[in-house]
Amino acid sequence: METIDYNAEKKVLLSVKGHPYDRNGFFRLFEQQDAIAVTAVEQPATTYILESPGVTDFDALVFYDMPGIDFSSRPPRFVDPPESLKSRLLALTEAGMGMVFLHHAIAGWPTWEEYGEIVGGRFHYLPGRHKGREVLDSGYRHAVAYQAQVLGEHPVTQGLPASFPVTDELYLYQVYPGSVPLLASSHEFTAANFSSASAAVGGTDADAPWPHPPGSNLIGWIRHYRNSPIVYLQPGDGPEAFGNPSIQQLIHNAIHWVISDEAKAWARQRRREETAEH
Repeated sequence: METIDYNAEKKVLLSVKGHPYDRNGFFRLFEQQDAIAVTAVEQPATTYILESPGVTDFDALVFYDMPGIDFSSRPPRFVDPPESLKSRLLALTEAGMGMVFLHHAIAGWPTWEEYGEIVGGRFHYLPGRHKGREVLDSGYRHAVAYQAQVLGEHPVTQGLPASFPVTDELYLYQVYPGSVPLLASSHEFTAANFSSASAAVGGTDADAPWPHPPGSNLIGWIRHYRNSPIVYLQPGDGPEAFGNPSIQQLIHNAIHWVISDEAKAWARQRRREETAEH
């Protein structure tokens, strides 16, 4: 457990591990955060903290992890989350805890369908099922140079240019309805421009056909789940992304927004509207 700033006003739990990353470059992102104290914890210790009463002492949760996947075998073995963890995480969304999910966190807990609904999408390492239908594994491509385009004014995108260059890994993944789009990539999201995740981890033959349909170019959004404001940002694979001033600004803005009273009020209002529709 590593606390970066002990004297800040707001406390944030940062969960890491599950995917290789440049540790020094990544943590520098959080050393620059003002007015927050970031406590970094590696999985599986995060699970125990989330299940403990002390998790409510934090003002927001940031996930840069990928729990529920055991890569020690080929293909990887999927692990169910404890029922106690599921109950606690859902209770935190009921209480309005702000949450930010970064990059590979969208692949976490693959056997828990509701987790994807919280995040707003899903990266599938292996072919599977979603809401009763068959889905192919997702795609990835490293070190893509593209333009990130801001899709609208919002506190999370405040201070960013209308478009800015990024070099980072991209995903051809599932994006669920119900989110407010923030960022799009100029890259073309077709199977020809990505590689099969399942082939990479031994789930399918590397030479097997991979007819993945064209996917969404969204790389950032906000949504609510129950009463929680949620942000997902796809950028964040390596040093070039960590050193990008616009990515640094995005992560800074996202954390401060999900903590804000404005974000919590927005999430509650969205839930009221959602309940009224049903």
